[in-house]
Amino acid sequence: MLQPLRRGIFGGDFPQKGLTKLMFINSLLGRPVLQSLHIKVGDKAELTKAFTQDDVITFSHLTGDTNPLHLNEDFAKKSRFGRIVVHGILINGLISAVLGTKMPGQGCIFLSQEIRFPAPLYPGEEVVAAAEVQRLKGSIAHILVSCKVEDCAKTVMEGMVKVMVPDRQNC
Repeated sequence: MLQPLRRGIFGGDFPQKGLTKLMFINSLLGRPVLQSLHIKVGDKAELTKAFTQDDVITFSHLTGDTNPLHLNEDFAKKSRFGRIVVHGILINGLISAVLGTKMPGQGCIFLSQEIRFPAPLYPGEEVVAAAEVQRLKGSIAHILVSCKVEDCAKTVMEGMVKVMVPDRQNC
């Protein structure tokens, strides 16, 4: 039983159907095949959003993060920021939205992230969340991400994320 399978891999059956040895092995192991991915290095996507103070309050209620820096104007005025700031993880949620709805899109799985927040985002500021594919390794995409307030050229979040990309069949 093993011999005919070997002949099929190295013989003429699979190359005629456009399958390479690597593609065949990946399909046997249930892994997405790189050639079937619907994204490529250099692909970009973005979305724009301005969070309101109501958004910040709702997020605070949902998560239990009641840090007064996000909710109390008097407290926030005395901070280094001088006013209320949007939760960093709420900003990061925009990256999840870009990845899950635009690129790579439906079915992608967020695996890891390394991010930093070099400047605060204030309620009412319009932020552009952007993502760009830097590298593909198997079904894993390494994506450079950022959130910027373009009016004042301020970066409020930046980093690198890894996502598992669905193959075309699952999009």
